[in-house]
Amino acid sequence: MATEASARPLRAELLELARGAGLDEVGICSAKPFTEARRTLEERREAGLTGGMAFTYRNPARSTDPSVTLPGARSLIVGALHYDTEVPPRPPHSARVARYATEDHYARLRAALGELKALLTARGHRAVVVADDNALVDRAVAVRAGIGWAGKSSNVLLPGRGSWFVLGSVITDAPLDPTGAPIEDGCGTCRRCLDGCPTGAIVAPGVVDAGRCLAWHLQVAGDFPRRFRAALGDRIYGCDECQEVCPPNRRAERAEAAAPDRSTTSGGATAEGPGSWVDLRWLLGASDEELLGSLGRWYVPRRDPRYLRRNALVVLGNTADPEEEWVLEALERYLDSGDELLVTHATWAAVQLGLEPWLRRSGRVEDGWVAAELGRCAQDAALDVPAGSPPTKMAPP
Repeated sequence: MATEASARPLRAELLELARGAGLDEVGICSAKPFTEARRTLEERREAGLTGGMAFTYRNPARSTDPSVTLPGARSLIVGALHYDTEVPPRPPHSARVARYATEDHYARLRAALGELKALLTARGHRAVVVADDNALVDRAVAVRAGIGWAGKSSNVLLPGRGSWFVLGSVITDAPLDPTGAPIEDGCGTCRRCLDGCPTGAIVAPGVVDAGRCLAWHLQVAGDFPRRFRAALGDRIYGCDECQEVCPPNRRAERAEAAAPDRSTTSGGATAEGPGSWVDLRWLLGASDEELLGSLGRWYVPRRDPRYLRRNALVVLGNTADPEEEWVLEALERYLDSGDELLVTHATWAAVQLGLEPWLRRSGRVEDGWVAAELGRCAQDAALDVPAGSPPTKMAPP
């Protein structure tokens, strides 16, 4: 086992290695339990703000205490990896992918953190990599290590660089000196993320009601909530709205675009991921194997491709041109699918596109599922409440 005296040169070597491995920022802090984060998770779960989400809410005692994952943990090394933020113009017939999901950024992050783990184990220490994992509250680690502050959107923002980063950590029993103290909040009086959320999901500074979050509902089984369907717009996976409107992000993007030595990608389809846009015609016509082969890295409820199709039907209803032949063909396919989930969402999409007369002429209103959905659509219209309008804001727990 390495001694206390050898910890300082190891720390310097780890920081140097982190940069060489591709991490954009790295910090070190103690591995003592995150008592405030645990209390927050428990309070929000009790207040019903999880929307059924498990992740770190499942077992706050575990996700806020690194020693549960690695007994004897003494230090945490947190890494931030920037992901490209350039988004090309929307192609025709396409659905939008959140920037963090355009490719497997977490794979690159884990590989970089894995190099730190390898160095630690070579020096006789134990180490575990955790990233996008319910074992650890990475955002709280980043704040404790002083690489960023917790923004009102609940994202961690790095000074001068914004929040376009994925975070991950290495838990180790090595005694390492911290890199810095928590930094001051940089949001000030700005509330653009709160006001810009399409569904009012940010109910108070730093407080997200997952039950209103579009990104979460895209990953949940069952019907896509009716009140949020129109608000979904063209999104097929994730939602970047709170980050898109964030001033530090906008300033960082301008600086990045002006830097001649900063490489960016177009966001188009690659072997590593779907890119910024997915063709709806392909998605609605692809087989289960094709969908999971191309998009299976996403969190798909129960690994069931019908939920990708459900989401695509909502996007179709929000964005398609009903005069195009492929739109009617897609709707017919799902209206005749025999799957209640897909039949009802296809019916909703048809109504959204002004195709209810076509539905009635086709005789499909004799289908009980279609008739029931038409009734629900009529109720929505009678209430005169736009689908997707945000509900009244809740007070923080």
